[in-house]
Amino acid sequence: MASSSVVMSSEGSPEPGGSGWPRGEPEGEQERLLRRGELLALGNHLKEALETYSAALRLGPPAGPRRLETLVDCLVLNYRLRQGLDWSRDQGAREEGGDAAAGPLSCCGCRGFLSEPVTARCGHSYCRRCLRGELRSRCRLCRDLLLPPAEGGPAAQLRTSVVLSQLAEKWFPAACERARTGNRLGELLSQGRFRESLSAASQALRADPNDLMLRVYRAESYAGLQEFKTAIEDLNFIISKMSNWPEVYFRKAKVLHDAGFVGDALQLFLQCLSLDEDFVPAKLEVEKTLCDLLSPENVRESLKESAWTSPHIRNKPFTLGSEMEESGCNFQLCPEQSLGVPEITVESVGGSLNCVQSAHGLNSTEKLAKGDGLKRVSSEPLLSGQEKNALLKRKLSLSEQDALLCEDGRNKHKKQGETAKRDTAFSLVCGAVPQHLIDVADFECSLCMRLFFEPVTTPCGHTFCKNCLERCLDHAPQCPLCKESLKEYLAIRKYSVTVLLEELVVKYLSDELSERKRIHDEETAELSDLTKNVPVFVCTMAYPTVPCPLHVFEPRYRLMIRRSMETGTKQFGMCISDPQNNFADYGCMLQIRNIHFLPDGRSVVDTVGGKRFRVLQRGMKDGYCTADIEYLEDIKVADVEDLKKLRELHDIVYNQACGWFQSLRNRFRSQILQHFGPMPERAENLQATPNGPAWCWWLLAVLPVDPRYQISVLSMMSLKERLIKIQHILTYFSRDQSK
Repeated sequence: MASSSVVMSSEGSPEPGGSGWPRGEPEGEQERLLRRGELLALGNHLKEALETYSAALRLGPPAGPRRLETLVDCLVLNYRLRQGLDWSRDQGAREEGGDAAAGPLSCCGCRGFLSEPVTARCGHSYCRRCLRGELRSRCRLCRDLLLPPAEGGPAAQLRTSVVLSQLAEKWFPAACERARTGNRLGELLSQGRFRESLSAASQALRADPNDLMLRVYRAESYAGLQEFKTAIEDLNFIISKMSNWPEVYFRKAKVLHDAGFVGDALQLFLQCLSLDEDFVPAKLEVEKTLCDLLSPENVRESLKESAWTSPHIRNKPFTLGSEMEESGCNFQLCPEQSLGVPEITVESVGGSLNCVQSAHGLNSTEKLAKGDGLKRVSSEPLLSGQEKNALLKRKLSLSEQDALLCEDGRNKHKKQGETAKRDTAFSLVCGAVPQHLIDVADFECSLCMRLFFEPVTTPCGHTFCKNCLERCLDHAPQCPLCKESLKEYLAIRKYSVTVLLEELVVKYLSDELSERKRIHDEETAELSDLTKNVPVFVCTMAYPTVPCPLHVFEPRYRLMIRRSMETGTKQFGMCISDPQNNFADYGCMLQIRNIHFLPDGRSVVDTVGGKRFRVLQRGMKDGYCTADIEYLEDIKVADVEDLKKLRELHDIVYNQACGWFQSLRNRFRSQILQHFGPMPERAENLQATPNGPAWCWWLLAVLPVDPRYQISVLSMMSLKERLIKIQHILTYFSRDQSK
């Protein structure tokens, strides 16, 4: 609206040359009204919400961006419920074989040919055009951020996926050439050279009249030249062939908005958001339009004739469904009328553009300024209790929204959805892949030289097996091929599988993939064996039930810890070093309880001691030590008299241990408690566990004893001998403290 051309005089009337917002109102009151408006919108009281937002905007422009986002979300959901729209039919087409219709290389955003493929952090691939224009903030399939703050900046920082780009050039060279033509047209449009882009687009369309993307570029060229009528013709043709493409509704809405039909443009923006709720430009346009419609000069002045100098306020009422007949202009419904979107024919555009200059058009515009059109949208539908409860959520997942749709709405548009699926094949298909062009060498990891298994694409565009990439990042945070820094990528630690590439391997190389999986399963089974080739961390002493925090920074141990987690065992052995045999003959298994990864790839691993073991045979795997082992258990005492004597010895040594601990200085006791936790309680059943009472191991961990002495105690399989050994140690330290 023309809010920048008026100010409020002291009497409250607009005057030229200012912002048009009243001044001096308390900011706290506006914030209260905005919050109240959000709550009303979330509660599906849209009429009251609009009135509250209007009252808030009369106090001044909203502080901070996107303050109307909640209202927009609720309007979109309300619109979808009224129109019976079901976004899932587009997603379902992809999940239930839609890829065959859209082609083997299709963009997750526009469903067109995947030219200049860019793989987002979530693993889904988009053509660069979809990301370059910042048409959406979240992935259309998984709703993850496409351009996360950690990677920040424009889409140009995301590199083209090398493997997918090479496949596109090899399989579909003609489609790649058409995509390059589209890129050149996009550059001309961005430079404002509309005549040149129109000429080039028309020439390309003569060679390929069914290329819908070329028609989009031509429509934008017409719109740039103010030839709205012809631009609408091209956009209508695209919608008739592919009615579930959000971008085309956005482009059409922009043309209508520029032509002065703000109400109808608003409806098409909502239609775009009903198909893709994260289509950012459409959201921004709706928010801007709502701000304009609810601004003080519209509410108080009802669009004075002096304000008609702005093209943004020439309008007709905003209506939905059957109410379109009341608008006074010649609207006709195209084949996609089942979607509830009015389609403007060539004749109606001319008539409507002329109509806005008439008195009838002026009256219609005044109705819109008073909120008549918006009230029609915001009037509350008859919702079920489930639907009203769902509206209280600010962000509904697509599956939740689809569950709210009426059965009648789904049946009404089922046939139309099937038609749209066939139209997709007509408009954007790039054909089947010739069998002779499918080569397993195109799907080989450049690190292991085997078929991709869980392929992951880095921000620099190179693709590797997930395990191969992680092993390389253990040594250096950079791409193994181009050496570009991957520090931010490593810090996020989200190695999402490249979905499209994995789908292509499954589809075209199923036999090779089965063999690759078989080898991987065998390797995993070998790593899962906790008696043979058990990974051994050579570092410090570990004891059963005693915590053992580790700082892991060496590449070999990063790999070892990761394998322990991936196989599901979450265990590895711990031994101290030995000059002759590399590591000691006895050790303790550690159970991983938690891992905290640091941004540079290091980690702090929280472990606790488990079973004791004896080393039978030593080995080496990928840089870290391994061993064949046998587990140790205490020998059970069966004789009742011997068990009674063992209990007496146990109580004596336990009391002696408590006395020694209490005799320590406060500083030492605090350090021990902080690192190892409190001393375990006296054991009631001495033979309940294979390793005996837990307090014995806790005491051994805190006593300052030579490691060789500790190993001798760890290896004992008699609780009586272990208690006697501990008693000797405590007696020695008690005598030493008494001196």
